Amino acid sequence: MRIIAGQHRGLTLASVGKGDAGAHLRPTSDRVRESLFSVLQGGAYGDPITDARVLDLFAGTGALGLEALSRGAACATFVDDGRVAGGLIRDNIALTKRQADTKLIKRDATRLPLNDDAPYDLVFLDPPYGKSLGQQALVAALQGTWIAPDALVIWEESSPQIAPAPFDLHDQRRYGDTHITIISLRP
Repeated sequence: MRIIAGQHRGLTLASVGKGDAGAHLRPTSDRVRESLFSVLQGGAYGDPITDARVLDLFAGTGALGLEALSRGAACATFVDDGRVAGGLIRDNIALTKRQADTKLIKRDATRLPLNDDAPYDLVFLDPPYGKSLGQQALVAALQGTWIAPDALVIWEESSPQIAPAPFDLHDQRRYGDTHITIISLRP
């Protein structure tokens, strides 16, 4: 795994190794990340990355949030309760030297506390496939005021997802067994 573009282009991230089967650690492949960021920066969404506050739910390795930072996001908060994931995220933050503009919250993304900071403009949601945890995490993020009005949510799952109220569906794409659903919070 590596950073695809931007300030940290080509940087190899910490190896997942055997991963964490219990936590369903399944990093987004370089090919899917490259395609996803091409879609985001392709013009249809303006520029959702530059100066964005990024929330990476079920962060795993942190690759999605770190890719956004490399491409100009202002800051990123990573949420994951896995022991292996937490170590990988810390290692990858250190590799990119982004300690000043990142935060790691070791917590279940479906049980977020009230956000005590500004809401986030760009949300990556990559739950374990097929467990309906994405829906639960969105509800928790809304209730905790983590998501800004008009924020884009990039939802990765094993099947296309339906945009729950109060979100609007913008796009759905398939990359092998990965489906990306792009939604936004109605203002």
